[in-house]
Amino acid sequence: MTSAALEILGLGLGILGWVGVILACGLPMWQGSAFIDVNIVVAQTIWEGLWMNCVVQSTGQMQCKVYDSILALPPEVQAGRALTVVVALLGLVALMVTVVGAQCTNCIRPGKMKSRIVIAGGAIYILCGVLVLVPLCWFANIVISDFYDPTVPPSQKREMGAALYIGWAATALLLFGGCLICCCSCSQRDETSFPVKYSAPRRPTSNGEYDKKNYV
Repeated sequence: MTSAALEILGLGLGILGWVGVILACGLPMWQGSAFIDVNIVVAQTIWEGLWMNCVVQSTGQMQCKVYDSILALPPEVQAGRALTVVVALLGLVALMVTVVGAQCTNCIRPGKMKSRIVIAGGAIYILCGVLVLVPLCWFANIVISDFYDPTVPPSQKREMGAALYIGWAATALLLFGGCLICCCSCSQRDETSFPVKYSAPRRPTSNGEYDKKNYV
């Protein structure tokens, strides 16, 4: 498989990861109710996300409410909002930068500058994966710590929601896609950095002058 095909594959993985981050950001399923009591009658399920919380009744009806105050939110929710929005914007920038410098486009003349632009796009994808990993691990750590904390009432214990797993999958796609783009661009630049030049040896003729065909 050529470096251009691997570069397109890395770009596709980066786009999938970017879409996954946007999906995880909008879903209200970052943490949900934990049913650990044996004899409890489950009448409703509570989901909490970055932007709203939802209550799902046993009949299947869902009611969601957007958070009223931003400053009253926990620090992990505020950090999650900020970082996921930043990652969504950076993912768009990484997409445009990578497309401009990709081997399959003619926006820029092939050369070192084109390879550097693609490497910059891959590096931005890697940065997106690192940034979105912070709120995901923060949320997971809080949920696990509260779940095993005996001082927390059972009604306030939470489980990790589907949005965390979607975010982790998106992080893996962003990191792998960014590394693939950078590696392909670096290998391409190494191949074109030292072109092989060949010049025929100059051999003198019988009269002591060099043959003119050596200069062609």
